[in-house]
Amino acid sequence: MTTQALLTELYDIPEEIMMEKIQTLKDELGSQVLILGHHYQREEVFHFADVSGDSLKLSQQAAAADAANIIFCGVHFMAETADILTSDQQAVFLPDLAAGCSMADMANDVQVNQCWQELSTVLDAEVKVTPVTYINSTAALKSFCGEHGGIVCTSSNAQKVLTWSWQQKEKILFFPDQHLGENTALAMGVPESDMILWDPNLPLGGNSKQAIEHARVILWKGFCSVHQLFKHEHVVTMRKNHIDIEILAHPECSREVCDTANFVGSTEAIIQYVKAAKEGQKFAIATELNLVNRLRMQYPEKPVWFLSPMVCMCSTMFRTDLQHLYATLLAIKDGDKTHQIIVPDEHKAWAKISLERMLNLV
Repeated sequence: MTTQALLTELYDIPEEIMMEKIQTLKDELGSQVLILGHHYQREEVFHFADVSGDSLKLSQQAAAADAANIIFCGVHFMAETADILTSDQQAVFLPDLAAGCSMADMANDVQVNQCWQELSTVLDAEVKVTPVTYINSTAALKSFCGEHGGIVCTSSNAQKVLTWSWQQKEKILFFPDQHLGENTALAMGVPESDMILWDPNLPLGGNSKQAIEHARVILWKGFCSVHQLFKHEHVVTMRKNHIDIEILAHPECSREVCDTANFVGSTEAIIQYVKAAKEGQKFAIATELNLVNRLRMQYPEKPVWFLSPMVCMCSTMFRTDLQHLYATLLAIKDGDKTHQIIVPDEHKAWAKISLERMLNLV
C-alpha cells in the first residue's frame, strides 16, 4: 500500500483510536525510535514527543541519543540539521515530507552565491564578510557558511554569534531573516545607519556601492510568515485593554513590535520567562499559536493572551498530524525509508563545520 493510500484510510479513524494505535506501535518499537517534538507542533502530536524543545535543542538531543531512528516532528530544515549532527548509524525521519519553512525558502544557495559574487565586485568578500545563517535555513546554506568561514545562529545565541563573526571580519551577511538580524544588532548597539537590506531580486541587492562599503550588517530580505503578522497596533490595543500586561515577543517579529515589548527572546526563553513569573502576572505573547495555547494551559494562574487578533499558526508545522506520525512509525517497523531525510555528502561536511563553530560558542 502506498503512503497516500494508507493516509486516506487513517483519516477515517477517530482521533482517540489513532492515539491508541500510535502508542501501541511506539511501545513495540521501544528504544529503536526517538520522537522529537518542536514547540510549535499541534498538541496531539506533541503528546508523543520523547523530547521537546526548539530546533537546535532537538537536534542536539538526537545526536546524543542511542536510538537508531529519529522521528523529527517539525519541518524540513530541522530534520536536515538533525541528520547533519547525528551519526551514520542513525536515520532521521520527517513525518510529512511537505513540511517546509517559508522563511528558509526565501534564501537558496543560488541566490546566496549570486549575492556573494556581487559583493565581491565591491569589496573582497572572503576577507571582509562573515556569512551567518539562521538555523531556519537549508543544509546548502549552512554548507555555504562553513565553506566561507561563516557560522549558524539561533534566536537564543544570535548576539554571541554576531560578536564572534565581527571578531573574524568587519562585516556580516545575515540570512534569511532580516528581523532577527536587525533586532539583534540594534540590541548590541549597532546603529540603523550601519545596516542595509539585501533584496536578492535587485542588482547589488538594491544598494549602492558606497552603502555596501559602509555597512557592518547586510540583512537579507526574508521573514517568518507567522511572526510578521504581529503589529505595533496589537501591542497598543492589548495594553489599553489589560492593565499591567507584559508583552513577550520572539525576535523574528518586526522591529516595531520588539521595540515596544517588555521582553524579547527565543521560544525557550519565552517559556522560561512565563514559568518564572509570579502568579497573576498577565502576558500577551507574539509567537506561534500552538505554543501560546500550550502556555495558557500549563499556567492557568498566569493569564496568557495571543497578541494578534488573527490566527498566526505555522501551517507547515501543522502538517504533521497523528496520521503522518503513525505512518512513519509503521514505515520504520517495516524497514521503509520513504520518510527519511538525507543531507547530500557535498553539503553535510561543511554544514557540520558551521554548526560546530556555533556549538563551540555555547
